[in-house]
Amino acid sequence: MHEIRISASAKTRQMRTKGKEFAFEQIDLARTAHLIIDMQNGFLEPGAPIEVPVARDIVDNVNAISAAVRDAGGLNVFFRFTVDPADGWSVYLTSFGGENCRDGAQLAFRPGGHHHAVYPGIDVCDGDVVMNKTRFSAFTAGSSPIAELLAKRGIDTVIITGTLTNCCCESTARDANQLNFKVIFISDGTAAVSDDDHNAALNSLAPVFADVTTTRRALRLISNPLTSAN
Repeated sequence: MHEIRISASAKTRQMRTKGKEFAFEQIDLARTAHLIIDMQNGFLEPGAPIEVPVARDIVDNVNAISAAVRDAGGLNVFFRFTVDPADGWSVYLTSFGGENCRDGAQLAFRPGGHHHAVYPGIDVCDGDVVMNKTRFSAFTAGSSPIAELLAKRGIDTVIITGTLTNCCCESTARDANQLNFKVIFISDGTAAVSDDDHNAALNSLAPVFADVTTTRRALRLISNPLTSAN
């Protein structure tokens, strides 16, 4: 598990902006979705093309939140990072990540392949949604149909877990905030390649983009929700 360090300055900015330590003291489970980002074989398996070893350490926390959301009537959405060289994302595929990373991603994250699949240790149950996304953020136009799904269900709050903290998770959280969703970002339910990468993302998100909190506190929120007016 990552050594989590949210800086005092980030916490101070967060408290000054929100007037309290945490932005959301209760949530409405009928209007909440848990977005599980890219917990796939291609990131979690030992020796995977883009292995994030710490992502294996967060599996139990991700499953605990999924189970609690499911039992409380909320929605779990499991995303699979998907690379299609024909979809027009040429800048990423040709200019970033290094040749080995790019080639590995293009081979690993095509639909139907072993590395594209959700990691077996992640609990996916009836009633959950599994969805491909073709950009780092699930909310980028054309990346996935998540915005339409959440709007149809009247969802206004998202809980984010998964990997990588500083890439797909952070990108999704920032865009969700900009689309006026309440964002709860799980510090010990997300994983990056290094502590520095992980903590830099948390410190960037905490002041203005997301309510950065722990699995334990998220489970308390889920167990003591608001009653939906709908």
